[in-house]
Amino acid sequence: MRRNDRAQDQAFSLALIDRCTHGVMAISTGDSIPYCLPLSFVRIGDSLYFHCAMEGRKLELLRRCPQVCVTFVGEDRPAFVAPAMYTTYFQSVIVTGTACEITGPAEKTAALRALCQKVTPEHMDGFEAAMEKSLSVTAVWKIHMEHISGKAKLDKT
Repeated sequence: MRRNDRAQDQAFSLALIDRCTHGVMAISTGDSIPYCLPLSFVRIGDSLYFHCAMEGRKLELLRRCPQVCVTFVGEDRPAFVAPAMYTTYFQSVIVTGTACEITGPAEKTAALRALCQKVTPEHMDGFEAAMEKSLSVTAVWKIHMEHISGKAKLDKT
C-alpha cells in the first residue's frame, strides 16, 4: 500500500466486509484478461461464503485456479474541498484467498442461513422452505481469507 497513512486495522476491515451487501471477485482466466464479477458474500470467521449455480464459467475457472481476490467498497464519495481541491472519501477492503466448493449440507445450510440473515433478515421465516426447494441445486463456495488489507480516506468534518 503506497499511502500507509490510509491503512486500516483488521477490525475496520472485518466490519466493512460485514456491512457490504456485495463484493467484486477477480478470478484468473489463465489468459491476459481477468474475470471479475459482483457476488453477495457473507463472512463467517476467517472465511467468505457465496452461492451460485452448479455450473458455469466462474466454476470452471475456480476449479482450474482457486486463488481469488475480492474487493469491498464501503464508501466512495467524491468531494470538492474549498477553495480549489477535489478529493474522494472512501473505504475499501481487498481480500486474497483460496476458494473451495462446499458439498456438505450442514455447512452449505449454515452459510446460506448467514447470508440470508445478513441481506434479508426480515424474511427469515421462509428460509426452511427455501432450503427444501433449492439446497440441492445451489452451489456454495468458501474463500479462506489469507490476506486482508483495509484502506480509507475519511471525511474529518
